[in-house]
Amino acid sequence: MSTKTYLVTGGAGFIGSNFVLYMLDKYDDIRIVNVDKLTYAGNLENLASLEGDERHIFSQTDICDKPAIAVLFERYQPDYVVNFAAESHVDRSIKEPEVFANTNVMGTVTMLNAAKAAWEQADGTYGDHKFLQVSTDEVYGSLSIDEPDTFFRETTPLSPHSPYSASKASADMFVKAYGDTYGFPINITRCSNNYGPFQFPEKLIPLMINNALDHKALPVYGDGANIRDWLYVADHCKAIDMVINGGRLGEVYNVGGHNERPNIFIVKAIIAECAKAVG
Repeated sequence: MSTKTYLVTGGAGFIGSNFVLYMLDKYDDIRIVNVDKLTYAGNLENLASLEGDERHIFSQTDICDKPAIAVLFERYQPDYVVNFAAESHVDRSIKEPEVFANTNVMGTVTMLNAAKAAWEQADGTYGDHKFLQVSTDEVYGSLSIDEPDTFFRETTPLSPHSPYSASKASADMFVKAYGDTYGFPINITRCSNNYGPFQFPEKLIPLMINNALDHKALPVYGDGANIRDWLYVADHCKAIDMVINGGRLGEVYNVGGHNERPNIFIVKAIIAECAKAVG
């Protein structure tokens, strides 16, 4: 079998770096072209264990940079694109919504156009390629504590409530439109709240752990009643791998952990565990 090439955007971020490590640990016969702008959310230290591994090729590139992205496609001829790259912090999106629109929407369109140009064959088909858009369940809005069925479905209407989730929903619609309009080979995954190694410290679980251990205030939005489903990052990576290799073209796949909890439950659980840790 020939070596398959994955072009992974945002591969130095929290979920992206976990995915790169997961894939290179699982498969010997692949290589990964890791494209990351290295903003505040990207950290090459996440990938320190891959130093010297020729299967991992890193390029510090902005996904909005059309000429640079085109060069990467020409040079490495990827079989698959896995698009993690995104601005993802809700509070930042409220302060700078245009940054999120540019990276999350126009960056995705840039990747779609580059992949389409590289993969399209004379007969209008795309061979054995796939573009996987990594999205979020935040495009659906919030779960209600009063509803007995607290699961999002792939058929749940999109109802984003922040500039971040609106930009991700918009990107999803572009990906779907390329599938519908051009017959472009796409899948979309929408994950619940991830947690695990290398998570950015502004996120709820690492923020609460660090603040609790440092005896600082624990900021909780509102009354903490918002319900989210919590997913361990390695389980998310496994699901993405399954969709790349076995997902039906054009389909959306929700990836959840079946761990629906109000935010205040998570915070109280962290306090209890930190209390045990410090005796």
